[in-house]
Amino acid sequence: MTQRLIQAAAVSFTLAMAAPVQAQDETTADTVVATVDGTEITLGHMILLRQSLPQQYGQLPDEVLFQGILDQLVQQTALSKSYEGDTPRSIRLALENEERGLIAAKAVRDVLSDGVTDEAIQQAYDDTYGNAEPETEYKAAHILVETEEEARAIVEELNGGGDFAELAQEKSTGPSAPNGGELGWFGKGMMVAPFEEAVVGMEPGAVSEPVQTQFGWHVIQLQETRTKDAPALEDVRDELRGQVEQQLVKAHIDALVENANVDTTGADAVDPAQLSNIDLLE
Repeated sequence: MTQRLIQAAAVSFTLAMAAPVQAQDETTADTVVATVDGTEITLGHMILLRQSLPQQYGQLPDEVLFQGILDQLVQQTALSKSYEGDTPRSIRLALENEERGLIAAKAVRDVLSDGVTDEAIQQAYDDTYGNAEPETEYKAAHILVETEEEARAIVEELNGGGDFAELAQEKSTGPSAPNGGELGWFGKGMMVAPFEEAVVGMEPGAVSEPVQTQFGWHVIQLQETRTKDAPALEDVRDELRGQVEQQLVKAHIDALVENANVDTTGADAVDPAQLSNIDLLE
């Protein structure tokens, strides 16, 4: 009986001693992966450096990337510790800007975490598309030339039975020439004003008189029109989410700045050209 008690006590003692070791083995951002003359490099340092690397580095095997990042941090730490003297002004200011930017970005994420709701997106949809009239879209082709005389000669050829696509391939100077002058579908506001005005006034199948824009002289063929209804909410959800986020952040920042004690009078005495004077940082 006594022997069993001794064995049980030994097992309990072993488990008790093992528990702290198990806790220490848990990996966290504070896990120390290396030290350089007493300065600790943690897994958190490595994770942040990994996040800043270009996307192509993600194709490397984990063990290769891990060792490469660790080597870089060890080398940087050794180099920084070898530096003698005060921190240069340019580095100190860069660190201040970096800290300011990172904390501001975190504040923005906090603002957005609860603000972009389904109700807000629905409201943005209603505001943007609720009263929108169906939009007419146009499918057209054109032949672009340098002079009005050339354009009128092309109109005469077309009126005489010439093929529009063939003439566009042969005579148009525009980038759509190899495709027979095809411009595809477009809506209002997508073309320069004289071109758009001509198209809007045409019937499908018609060919325009010469139209002048800053690009030259156009002969336009309107091929088809169609009515474009407002998009479904799900088709523009991402766009609307971005719109809601932008409005939410702007309103939050505007309120903060308005309520802050902001004094920019010091800027009035600075020549804006000094913004490029890197020598001031030395």
